Amino acid sequence: MSDVHEIGSPSLEAEGRSDWTRDEIRALFDLPFLDLLFEAQTVHRRHHPPNEVQLSTLLSIKTGGCPEDCAYCPQSAHYDTGVDAEKLMPLDKVLAEARTARDAGASRFCMGAAWRSPKDRDLDRVCAMIEGVKSLGLETCVTLGMLTEPQAQKLKAAGLDYYNHNLDTSPDFYGQIISTRTYEDRLETLEHVRAAGIHVCCGGIVGMGESREDRIGMIATLASLPEHPESVPINMLVRVGGTPLVQVDALDALEFVRTIGVARITMPASVVRLSAGRAEMSEETQALCFLAGANSIFYGPKLLTTPNPAQDRDRALMDKLGLVPRL
Repeated sequence: MSDVHEIGSPSLEAEGRSDWTRDEIRALFDLPFLDLLFEAQTVHRRHHPPNEVQLSTLLSIKTGGCPEDCAYCPQSAHYDTGVDAEKLMPLDKVLAEARTARDAGASRFCMGAAWRSPKDRDLDRVCAMIEGVKSLGLETCVTLGMLTEPQAQKLKAAGLDYYNHNLDTSPDFYGQIISTRTYEDRLETLEHVRAAGIHVCCGGIVGMGESREDRIGMIATLASLPEHPESVPINMLVRVGGTPLVQVDALDALEFVRTIGVARITMPASVVRLSAGRAEMSEETQALCFLAGANSIFYGPKLLTTPNPAQDRDRALMDKLGLVPRL
């Protein structure tokens, strides 16, 4: 246990810092597994109700045809994955989906569009969706690609609560996954979102063939932002046929849990979301993720275009673990 105390992670004075080094984060990853979980759960309980999980539902409001070449994504126009390009959903259908999500227990409704960046005319329609979803009593989140500063301000004026824009991986590994936008592009969008007063939802994907050093680099970047993201989704790669990553080896489940635990320790006040890949996870793996500090899940049958556990399966697991939805 002395190694953790030497780098200061569990002390109240050190929590919330934005100057994490790779050496410090590497030391966390290298801890004995049970020591890491103990420290992560200790930090978690200081900042969050220990048995509450925030439920979000994610809807693809504009599917397919994205010009980006993200190697993991079935919606990229660069790959033949069987996902057809569709137009932006009409407002009434989006609001119907939001009502269904609310009535099933979700407290946040997230909307994703497969764009490199939104056109202003499309942004007007998305703003109407945000206003409509908020009128139903739900928190709102959108992910629309890169934003200009005026676009971020427009979303804020519509009442947007969260904007999702993941870093995906470390700066070093990023170029092996995406070539159509830079890491700096992503950071610039995050700056525009933060400057507009919108909460930041930003995390990454693991299991893309990256090394542990890349997972360290991703967490180091997130935890060193001037303000930690209020929401940090940690995704396990869903290997989709037709994408370049379909044959990549699956990540060890305990290494995934370690990543959750390190995210919790380094970003103690953030909501850490156990995101994509849960459909392939055992109940035991998910339980360890909750123990390591995950306190949010996507709730509903689909994540944009990939499978997600059925709601009754999630409710059964939450009942087994004594977890309750955060209101």
